[in-house]
Amino acid sequence: MSEHVYKTIEITGSSQKSSDDAIRCAIDKASKTLRNLCWFQVIETRGHIDNGQIAHWQVTLKVGLRLED
Repeated sequence: MSEHVYKTIEITGSSQKSSDDAIRCAIDKASKTLRNLCWFQVIETRGHIDNGQIAHWQVTLKVGLRLED
């Protein structure tokens, strides 16, 4: 079994629906330009409030990319 090395980056996704949707949007967009995405970790969750209601969510993720051999 080979050992892997990972590079980590931070990305932030946003959504008007939910924090889960913000995560999915961020990973979907990142996967279009980055290869070997392997894992993510939620670092921060925040949102915008408008007239007492959640207007949108923002979620910052740490994403691990496996470096190619």
